[in-house]
Amino acid sequence: MSEQPLHRLAARVGLARDWIDANNRPQQVSDEVLRRVLQALGHPADDDQAIASSLRLVEQAEDSEHLPPLLTVDVDQPLGLQRWFSAGSQVHCTLEDASQRTLVLDTQARLQGGLPTGYHRLAIDGRTFTLAVAPRRCHALEDAIGEPPPRCWGLAVQLYSLRRPDDGGYGDCLALEQLARSAAERGADALAISPMHALSAFDQQHFSPYSPSSRLLLNALYASPAALLGERAVRMAIEACGLAQTLEDLQQQPLVDWPRAAKAQQRLLEALYQDFSQGDHPLRADFASFREAGGERLEHHCRFEVLQSEAVDQGLGADWRNWPKAWHDPYHPEVEAFAAAYPARVEFHAFCQWLSERSLQRAQDAARSNGMAIGLIADLAVGADGAGSQAWSRQDELLADLKVGAPPDILNRAGQDWGICAFSPEGLKRNGYRAFIEMLRANLAHAGGLRIDHVMGLRRLWLIPRDATAREGAYLNYPLDDLLRLLALESVRHRAIILGEDLGTVPEGLRERLAAKAVLGMRVLPFEQDAPGRFKPILDWPDNALATTGTHDLAPLAGWLQARDIDWNNRLQLIDATTEGHWRNSRALERDGLRRTLEHNYGPLADDRALIDAAIRYVGHTRAPLVLVPLEDLLGCDEQPNLPGTTAGHPNWRRRFKATALELLDDEDAARRLELLAQAREQAWERDR
Repeated sequence: MSEQPLHRLAARVGLARDWIDANNRPQQVSDEVLRRVLQALGHPADDDQAIASSLRLVEQAEDSEHLPPLLTVDVDQPLGLQRWFSAGSQVHCTLEDASQRTLVLDTQARLQGGLPTGYHRLAIDGRTFTLAVAPRRCHALEDAIGEPPPRCWGLAVQLYSLRRPDDGGYGDCLALEQLARSAAERGADALAISPMHALSAFDQQHFSPYSPSSRLLLNALYASPAALLGERAVRMAIEACGLAQTLEDLQQQPLVDWPRAAKAQQRLLEALYQDFSQGDHPLRADFASFREAGGERLEHHCRFEVLQSEAVDQGLGADWRNWPKAWHDPYHPEVEAFAAAYPARVEFHAFCQWLSERSLQRAQDAARSNGMAIGLIADLAVGADGAGSQAWSRQDELLADLKVGAPPDILNRAGQDWGICAFSPEGLKRNGYRAFIEMLRANLAHAGGLRIDHVMGLRRLWLIPRDATAREGAYLNYPLDDLLRLLALESVRHRAIILGEDLGTVPEGLRERLAAKAVLGMRVLPFEQDAPGRFKPILDWPDNALATTGTHDLAPLAGWLQARDIDWNNRLQLIDATTEGHWRNSRALERDGLRRTLEHNYGPLADDRALIDAAIRYVGHTRAPLVLVPLEDLLGCDEQPNLPGTTAGHPNWRRRFKATALELLDDEDAARRLELLAQAREQAWERDR
């Protein structure tokens, strides 16, 4: 039977009609869902005529001799160009360093390897394109240290959870800088942090760091103005705004009060900008340099912030998709005129970004100058808010009418809707992967590593129409080869390691592809069981993935042992009595199994504190090149930063530590566990070298 036009259209644009679920059962996307996802991808499929028209356009585009603006190739490998050029054609190469070369396509119209890594401009028969020549793999841990095999260790922290004197109610870059120095002094090589992406300035109830307005800019709330402008300037601004009591109240709270803290910080930043913009400030030249370097990426975001403020004031709402049509286009004359009419408002947002970026830069400099081989590991969210800045400024490259999520699985029978949008594979190719490259560069600028959330998104993503449920989605395939090459190229250029969060349903063969590119996977202690209670032996953990005791979505070890996560799910009525019973029985088996495994390796364990000590030693003794221990486990906390599946009821992204960043690692439990971890890593290195 011949394939239906609808199914052929879906296949041509990379939509998977058939897929395998988490229970290894074959599933098939309905025709109605295919139609809706295709429509959101820009390929109308409501009826036979629309399908035929969309299919004809897609096939014409694929079969045409249109030369993409950017092609990728691995270094020293040939590039087939027979689709666009003839054998024997001359190739005029302008390399990234501005040097020139002339080459000739071989008898099969291939460009033989020989160009160095980098972005080069090639001209053939009057047509030009960029060729990204990628290194064989990403910058790896063995490249960052002197004595392989790498057996490094570091800490993981939710940035907002840190404290310092006069912090205004949440952790900022100055607290991060203090923690980085403290961790480096104790031998840590890395400090992994929660995402610092720019969030919505107008919806402060929307503070998940994984639902950003833009992954190209930073959250201005994390700026440390005193580190750049001086404590005196900040004190004077606080007094002028009458904020002293508010900031003191916020600082005393056990949880972050995001709406109130954001409002106070905004007022403080506005006052600081007023002072900065008057007269000849000594840092004005640095700010001007920063703004020039930020270019269109920075300018568009600042304009968006001002437009959004105006739209909210006019009752149009914060979502740009509901604004007047002229405001939809970042390049429209009305947008240009609006920005020109309010230069100070635009400059204020650039000022906030300058403070944020320079503050982050200081934290990374502190980490590296105090001995960390890697320093900060930034966190890259899998998508961005469709109503936000990045989706507005890169509309052809982001799919604002589709949401990223996950299909139904064992733990989430309704599926997951993450409420964010993803890149368009077609849009990326049309625009020479501009949006992907600029995103990597923005997040690698002041980091020694990058954790890619849901790294499976380089291969495929479950996309859901805006008004549909998570069940009504489909997998869209992405150009994995191109994305991995660009990732490797930017990783090496920035001398930054890459971590891929590969937890959940991983497409077959993807882990092997990532490992070949030196992208470290993740292995999390509670998940490393062959069966409930049968934990993997130390030497069975792989050497191509980092090891950790937990993640922000799991209960810390102390809470896991007490089943605090199950208690929360029961309290919020997220599970029924039967599910709760099964879960508690499984947890009892797992808890007993973990104790047996640890006692087999380290002898009798008197209590849960000793068990946590042993668990940290256990992951430290694995062959993982990098071990990351969340601060919650180091300190023995029992509550998790985020409870998946909740937006209310549980204080997601709000928990704070009691001690300051300077004091945290002096805690008795933390100090002991740090020493045990460092010893275990040294012993693992001696064993494996």
